[in-house]
Amino acid sequence: MRMKKLLIAAALLLPFGAMAQTTDPLTQIESPQVPGRGGYDGDSMDQLLAHFRVPGVSMAVIQDFRIAWAKAWGVTDVKTGAHVRTDTMFQAASISKPVTAMATLKAVQDGKFGLDQDINTILKSWKLPMEKFPGAVTPRMLMSHTSGLGDGFGFPGYAPGAPRPTLLQVLDGAQPSVLGPVRMERAPLTGYKYSGGGVSIEQLMLTDVLGKPFTQIMQDTVLGPLRMANSTYAQPIPADKEIEAAHAHDQRGRPLDAPWHVFPEQAAAGLWTTPSDLARFLIEVQQTLRGQSLRVINQKTAEAMIAPVGVGPYAVGFAVEQRGQGWYFTHTGSNWGYRAVVLAHRAKGYGVTIMTNGDNGAALYNEIIERVARAYGWDSLDKPIPR
Repeated sequence: MRMKKLLIAAALLLPFGAMAQTTDPLTQIESPQVPGRGGYDGDSMDQLLAHFRVPGVSMAVIQDFRIAWAKAWGVTDVKTGAHVRTDTMFQAASISKPVTAMATLKAVQDGKFGLDQDINTILKSWKLPMEKFPGAVTPRMLMSHTSGLGDGFGFPGYAPGAPRPTLLQVLDGAQPSVLGPVRMERAPLTGYKYSGGGVSIEQLMLTDVLGKPFTQIMQDTVLGPLRMANSTYAQPIPADKEIEAAHAHDQRGRPLDAPWHVFPEQAAAGLWTTPSDLARFLIEVQQTLRGQSLRVINQKTAEAMIAPVGVGPYAVGFAVEQRGQGWYFTHTGSNWGYRAVVLAHRAKGYGVTIMTNGDNGAALYNEIIERVARAYGWDSLDKPIPR
């Protein structure tokens, strides 16, 4: 026992770099942090879940342009106690948007419409009212939240048995939609405002032009080619996939009154997926940017995904930010009972994807990102992702 205490004391005296040389990154991340920096550093991953009252978390780490490892902790549903696995599906929420953006850029690359074309010349089944504001709204503006739309959505979703609006009813705020209409509040490109409604217009644009259901478009264009085998935009989730899905929980880790909500706004909030599949998507973006892949889009087209338009933090689909000495592309997701994040380096081939089934998941994933960055020596500082 005395020898064990001496070994622990010696480990506590090691500098962080020495600890990193003797412990693999996964063990560093899921174990109490040595040396501690205060906060939650004394907690293991299981203790973090208990502290933040998040029932389950699943994650994948990218290193050298590949998935280094994936692991899951906790339960899919506190009522059943079923364990989260790395192939457990979560709602990606707004991380649906950059995945949809890749499909839209594929359509642009194929000559179906222009990235800077007036959307009212593309849309067939509906038009965006523009009488009060000069200029044209373009697909690039929809995907960078610079269109001038004033909705600010955030979609709440619908209980599985509740009536759900069509996409046209969503855009016009018509019953049974529980939200107002998607309309302009300023001229295009004069300000940044996050707009889930704009991405719903993007969804309609794709189905109008390609003439296929949105679920099929995404499967054929992105999910299939990238081998995202545990992913679907189907809403509601197919019955044969329900057993693989994590259930929604509130900020105290309690089950909500339905296992999940259903989202007719598929492009903006409807993706069911896993951290490993999202990691495959991020790696594809990284590899395409360096000219190493053509599975969906080419290098020139991919540049739009990480080039901010000049108003606000967004490029086409992703937010772009400097963290320490590195430039990263990122997106968070926040659906009813789920929180998730993806973060990847622009050039260095590393990143992380984290998905949770609790409303307090953002606090948890910020702590995990900090641990990943330290374990792998990322060129970033202690800067949390905004919630």
